[in-house]
Amino acid sequence: MNRLNVKGSSIFYQVEGNGIPIVFIHPPVLTSVIFKYQLEGLSSNLQVITFDIRGHGRSEFSSLPITYPLIIQDITKLLDHLNIEKAIICGYSTGASIALEFLLSFPKRTLGGIIISGMPDVDDIYLRNKISLGSKLASKGAKSVLAWSMSWSNSDTLPLFKTMVKEASRGKIENMEQYFRYSMEYNCTSQLKHINKPMLLVFGKKDKPFFKYASILQKNLPDNHLYFINESHRIPTKAAKELNQLIIGFVHTNF
Repeated sequence: MNRLNVKGSSIFYQVEGNGIPIVFIHPPVLTSVIFKYQLEGLSSNLQVITFDIRGHGRSEFSSLPITYPLIIQDITKLLDHLNIEKAIICGYSTGASIALEFLLSFPKRTLGGIIISGMPDVDDIYLRNKISLGSKLASKGAKSVLAWSMSWSNSDTLPLFKTMVKEASRGKIENMEQYFRYSMEYNCTSQLKHINKPMLLVFGKKDKPFFKYASILQKNLPDNHLYFINESHRIPTKAAKELNQLIIGFVHTNF
């Protein structure tokens, strides 16, 4: 089992393949298992790096509160540990906000970014209520409810569902709640113009609440390519083949 010791925790990570490195970032409660099909489908073309955020999955409880700056510091330490100077940073859902923060904070460590069903802020009632509910459930210790519901909605097969639940249940509810809570307040919309790297934006045609965020990102990121896949929000698992094809095309075109 690959582990990296960081201040206040120990992080579980996986690396598969060779070539241009790409780091994947998961949302709260879920773990790096959400990128199972990317780890399997892209590693013949790229160096795929997945990890469990502190207090999630196989990463240890974090004695430090989970914040985006802390997570991106951990990513830089992981890149250092792997002797990687620059990587593509990819995030799914709230993990996409962390990817944006990484691109803003450490531009010299990035080649570009990939945003999957993501947002630069939480600026609508639907999404605020959804993340707020996750935070409230976490604060009440309802880890099993969160692990089951999020794994069920994001899995496409029963075996994957069982694996996702098992891994999500390993996490620490306090750290999950911190991740939810920080996501509610994050906002980098006014800074998007400073991300001068190639960006791939992938959204679901059935994910109407996120059309607004797709538009904001497209209008404000200087160098981006926006694609809509015929799926809902949960693209990494439920539209993996098309997503992987877009990622490979994006990499071959830009790097």
